[in-house]
Amino acid sequence: MGTPTEPVSLETGLHNEFIRKQLVQAVYAADYTAAAIDAPFATADGKLLPIPAGYVAVGYTTDDGLTFTGDLSMTDVTSSQSVEPTRSDVESDVLSAQFAPQETNPATLALYEGLPLSGVGALPAVGTAWQWDRAATPKNPYRRLLFIGLDYDDSGAEIYIVKFFPRARMTSRDDEQWARSTETQRPVTFNAFRDSVLKTSCRNWVDGPGWRAFAPPETP
Repeated sequence: MGTPTEPVSLETGLHNEFIRKQLVQAVYAADYTAAAIDAPFATADGKLLPIPAGYVAVGYTTDDGLTFTGDLSMTDVTSSQSVEPTRSDVESDVLSAQFAPQETNPATLALYEGLPLSGVGALPAVGTAWQWDRAATPKNPYRRLLFIGLDYDDSGAEIYIVKFFPRARMTSRDDEQWARSTETQRPVTFNAFRDSVLKTSCRNWVDGPGWRAFAPPETP
């Protein structure tokens, strides 16, 4: 480690202002035909841009929030001369998002039931008559999913963490329970799949006025 010339402080590099929480979370869903998200923030100041047309708000979710699970599977090469693997490679790496909507609105029903979010077959606005039939051959269309988490810096400026699944598909759904004791939830899990245009299954951003305030001052 070399010969220290000054006492070593173990607090060097500790920044409690970098500890983030997602105090508010939002989920927006769109049909796969909707335009992909390419720039959610304004270049000049990092402010969040308006949500593009075609993306529908899921609304309230349970206080478990959003859970992003990475299912990483490795395959190992073992050799008689070593007690540890002599080689290890990624066999699969699947990213999923789980959330439990609490609202009964067109977005939550469409995601849960496999209905389109817009166009023919989409549910109309809340307050109009709804009807849909369980299909003999279920449809499970690909979606675009936008996840936004909001935090604040010490001065109250916004810090956003954004995830975008350009090609997502529901891989499981939990029970829809009707009960006096709890609200009706429609919990779903979506896996992220690679989009052939964006060349990724998940694009991530961190930005916002509060995040940019952490930038070191420019040297004259």
